[in-house]
Amino acid sequence: MGSWKSSFGLGILTAFCLLVFGVRAAELLTEEVSVREDRVWIEKQTGAGLGAGEELGGKSRMEVDGLQKGAEERGGTEEKGETAERGERGKTAEKGEGGETAEKGEAAVRREVEGAKTVALTFDDGPHEEWTPALLDGLKERGVKATFFLMGQNIPGKEAIVERMAQEGHLIGNHSYEHIQLTRAGTEEVCQAIERTGEMIRELTGEKPQYVRPPYGDWNEELECQTGLTTVLWDVDSLDWKYRERSRVVEKVCREVEDGDIILMHDIFRTSKEAALDIVDRLLADGWQFVTVDELLVD
Repeated sequence: MGSWKSSFGLGILTAFCLLVFGVRAAELLTEEVSVREDRVWIEKQTGAGLGAGEELGGKSRMEVDGLQKGAEERGGTEEKGETAERGERGKTAEKGEGGETAEKGEAAVRREVEGAKTVALTFDDGPHEEWTPALLDGLKERGVKATFFLMGQNIPGKEAIVERMAQEGHLIGNHSYEHIQLTRAGTEEVCQAIERTGEMIRELTGEKPQYVRPPYGDWNEELECQTGLTTVLWDVDSLDWKYRERSRVVEKVCREVEDGDIILMHDIFRTSKEAALDIVDRLLADGWQFVTVDELLVD
């Protein structure tokens, strides 16, 4: 009898171990697929692959850092560390470090806004033919103005969206012509790309943007001097491009936002559009005031 019980117990233990092993193997496979999906998205945005062991420049390559360092820890363990890895330059980066621009307070001095707590909601990489108009609809319903940093290559065919942004009082900024690391391109090439995008926007709105947000936050003093534009980075990185999960983006932003912050989002995903409007609703209910970045910054 004792031998039978022993064998039965051993069998149960073995089955349990196999079950745990199988679940963990499935989790690892899911994480690997997710990492690969993020890698493909980044490659599409940058036009370049991420070779094995390739160094992409440290903190200033924030979205790429988020892929390489954060995506492999997708269980959520990096929640507070994510901003430090990908978005920390918005508050703590030092000028001259690896060719990075200084913290946003040095790129443009912060203006004190009296009254309610203020926040600037900003969107990169648009316009998108479907999600940007839907986002504009939601912002208009709520009486909220935002800042859109447009990418030149995404404007053709969506001119009416850009015109609508200006007509409805949103601030339009320059996000260069395509999503590349600007400090790796030549100064002349970068200036031409930014000038090209600026002219495209001017033809539609009557004004050239005075603010620029470089892709990945990748910028330096020489580029700033050559373009003559005010650099706008961010304080809170929503990681919407990575999560693609409405509730997770909302919780991250609402947990981290502070008075006078600039929030980074993208208007090219459905989940980002939905999360942005949820964020607006929650912050408005808590007494926050939404402004465009020019209302927060003093050039």
